Amino acid sequence: MAGRPGRRATAWAAWTVAASAWTGWTVLAPAPLHGQPPENAPAPAAPAGASLLLGAAGESGESAEGALFLLLPVGAQGVAMGRAMTAMPGPESAFWNPAGLATLSEGRFMVFRGEHFAGDATSFSLLFTSELIGALGLSYHLLDIGEQDVTDPQGNVVGALNVRGQVALASFATPLFRRLHAGLNFKVVQFRVSCRGACLDPGVTATTYAVDAGLQSLPFTAFPLRLGAMVAHVGPPLQVINAEQADPLPSRVRVSAAYDVLQHIAPNAPYLVWVAVELEDRWSHPGTPSVYMGSEFTAGTKDAVYVRAGYVLSQTEETDGVAVGFGIHYERFDLALAKSFVGPGLAGEAEPVHVTFGIAF
Repeated sequence: MAGRPGRRATAWAAWTVAASAWTGWTVLAPAPLHGQPPENAPAPAAPAGASLLLGAAGESGESAEGALFLLLPVGAQGVAMGRAMTAMPGPESAFWNPAGLATLSEGRFMVFRGEHFAGDATSFSLLFTSELIGALGLSYHLLDIGEQDVTDPQGNVVGALNVRGQVALASFATPLFRRLHAGLNFKVVQFRVSCRGACLDPGVTATTYAVDAGLQSLPFTAFPLRLGAMVAHVGPPLQVINAEQADPLPSRVRVSAAYDVLQHIAPNAPYLVWVAVELEDRWSHPGTPSVYMGSEFTAGTKDAVYVRAGYVLSQTEETDGVAVGFGIHYERFDLALAKSFVGPGLAGEAEPVHVTFGIAF
């Protein structure tokens, strides 16, 4: 990933943004061998999408949030539906609302690949189902900002920095009642800066844990309405240097409703059109909610084709915009693609693309 200046701006910008975003450091004058630029070098410009990583103090004076990569979307269905996924069940639910896993009738292995302005993401989920207890899942998510050269004051390359955020998840979902499902995620969250070559120190690693808890309901028998609610990313602060420096996790509260608009028009037709609306706000200091809107057209029952579209209206302009996508389910296989048109974009770069592949077992 070195050599992609359009995506990462410069090595200095990537290091400064990453260090400031997740560790709370302000990198003004790195020591030699850590990438100190020449004296006449211009100040680095933050790459596009940097505010996806940076935590900013709110109007009420709350501290910056850490581990903001937890807020980046995972999965082509969720991206295409504008993140309005809290009320939508399915195999991507481990990364959205774990209660949605309770509707699965068979196990699945899912692989997710996504491009963000912050970096490239790779994830997977291994899901198991049981008629007695519900669904169990193990998942992993990696955001790789990329590798950047480290130079000495003379501009000689002496090493390389790599910045990553990763999450390991264990999921459980079960029906509480006939029309009410519950789900829980336990997550280990880690931020890591590693350096290879002639580095003064090997890097830094910070680890914490978090939980997600959610509900989904189909409250009415003859009314195609789905409701969802959850809390996400609740856990101890991410501490890199000391307790005073630690930043709170980006804990969120989400409520959502989805409705099948074709149910009363053509109740026996093999078509569905789900329209979903979702509100997301901070767990602490609420009052500036993000709005997510999405739709999903399904044609078919056993084998199916999906067409999706969504819109994000968030707390930051960098994540606002339209997303579209499609998917197919054929026999035991799932494939979905999504394209996100969020943020200001980068000159000469394509818009982010997300791919999901799954196989049932």
